Amino acid sequence: MKTYSPKPEHIERRWYVVDASGVVLGRLASEVATILRGKHKPMYAPHMDTGDHVVVVNADKIELTGNKGEDKYAYRHSGYPGGLRARPLKDQLERQPTEVLRKAVKGMLPRNRLSRAQIKKLKIYAGPEHPHEAQAPKELELTT
Repeated sequence: MKTYSPKPEHIERRWYVVDASGVVLGRLASEVATILRGKHKPMYAPHMDTGDHVVVVNADKIELTGNKGEDKYAYRHSGYPGGLRARPLKDQLERQPTEVLRKAVKGMLPRNRLSRAQIKKLKIYAGPEHPHEAQAPKELELTT
């Protein structure tokens, strides 16, 4: 029996829209990462980009459990000595809710060229509006 390997011309890309209001950050990020990688499809191959496009709306209404808003920090570094800046995750969610979710999803993808191609299929918007109506995205129900 031969092992099946999907061909690029046989990969069908779908568009999904996810409403993030009231959803816990980590649970949302893990489901979105699964869709981006294509692990929900029977033709999944770890060496190919078989995933779908995901549009996340209402990213400013993402929830955090426990004390993660005060205890967890978003770090960035200028590249100079002493250039490390830290901001509590609660403040970062108020300032840039899209980047908090993007970083959480990116951390769940592999660290290679394939993940850089997969993260480009993620579109995140803070409000309920998005400009991807022409792709006719389907509403994605989260399992959690």
